[in-house]
Amino acid sequence: MSVPTLSALSALSPLDGRYAARVAALRPLMSEFGLMQRRVQVEIEWFIALTDAGFTELAPLPEVSRGHLRSLALRFSEADAQAIKDIERTTNHDVKAVEYWLKARFKGHAELESRGEFVHFACTSEDINNTSHALMLKAAREQVLLPAVDRIITKLRTMAVALADQAMLARTHGQTASPTTVGKEVANVVARLVTARARIADVKLLAKMNGAVGNYNAHLAAYPDHDWPAFSRRVVQERLGLDFNPYTTQIEPHDAMAELFDAMTRANTILIDWSRDVWGYISLGYFKQRLKDGEVGSSTMPHKVNPIDFENAEGNFGLGNALLTHLSQKLPISRWQRDLTDSTVLRNMGVALGYVVLGLDSLARGLDKLEINPAALAADLDHAWEVMAEAVQTVMRRHGLPEPYEQLKAFTRGQPMTRELMQGFVAALALPAEDKARLLAMTPASYTGLAATLARGV
Repeated sequence: MSVPTLSALSALSPLDGRYAARVAALRPLMSEFGLMQRRVQVEIEWFIALTDAGFTELAPLPEVSRGHLRSLALRFSEADAQAIKDIERTTNHDVKAVEYWLKARFKGHAELESRGEFVHFACTSEDINNTSHALMLKAAREQVLLPAVDRIITKLRTMAVALADQAMLARTHGQTASPTTVGKEVANVVARLVTARARIADVKLLAKMNGAVGNYNAHLAAYPDHDWPAFSRRVVQERLGLDFNPYTTQIEPHDAMAELFDAMTRANTILIDWSRDVWGYISLGYFKQRLKDGEVGSSTMPHKVNPIDFENAEGNFGLGNALLTHLSQKLPISRWQRDLTDSTVLRNMGVALGYVVLGLDSLARGLDKLEINPAALAADLDHAWEVMAEAVQTVMRRHGLPEPYEQLKAFTRGQPMTRELMQGFVAALALPAEDKARLLAMTPASYTGLAATLARGV
């Protein structure tokens, strides 16, 4: 068997194969290219900050030099990334390769060449990596993940309001229960998802720049009178836009990352729950799916229109959660001051987020195809007059009629129930005329409490 060339067809991960186009927005942010670009950015900002620190050996850089350096990160290209990889073949060290590549960019700029040894000054590789990973996650969260979640929230909120009055038979334990409305059930998801989204957005991404074991050892050896913790804090917070962690070993302990990943799994779990519910509602006929010319539901059964988008969403959210859970449980654990197990795991952040983005995209596609089927909803309600027993026995309780629950239990439990039977039971009750008339006017479709109001309020 011949070995296929690397392509979408031969990719081991479907994220880089079958689904490549649907996760493309993550690729420049969470790939190795994205990591390299952030490393270049961090090295440059640390270097420029050093030139502003007032050290005798380092005068502040002129604006043209600052602009040249920052453009290296802003205009970072695939060719630049490949050049760093080529250097890594010699160094066998990815961060050192970035340092050497950056120093090479100083050539031809006299004010930079003389300062070349201050690139990566007093830094351990993890000073560059932890800040880069945090920047990658921040960008992915702001540019890809939250917008995708917001699209789902907006779509569901629109559905909740539009279907606020659409009565629906509820099912608890899979059995007929007091009616609700479709809009209210959608509103429940919106409320949960809004809370989960806020938790994702609120996680502060931490970073450190404090040397080999977190104590500024090399920094103080070179400049013992400089306030290095304050300096590092300013670089992390003001120049990189991250939150500063003052207490670490060689590595930033990744607790904030774990918090972010846990928050994401909570949102994914909510959407797995919703995907399964919609799947069931489609099965009951409550929703229809808009057809697309040329699509096939089954290779042998021509009539089928399968809820594949919701199935794909469920599956990919599950994959995302499996990876995110491993990341959140593994990353905060490191032997003594550092081991390397986090490094290989962190390279899979993009894979974990890729499955989340794929799940969000599948769910959005499925929601865009949904159409309500009022006839099916109405028929289901009209065949479930037994659900009115709750309303009847509660009004009976109010007026002190004997054993209301027991009477309705004997009358309805396990028995076929119709409008005529239920209304006949109510008509024979010794209730005030106004309450009796109200019960007789009720139907399963109108017995929805405040569902519509709650749906609109979301």
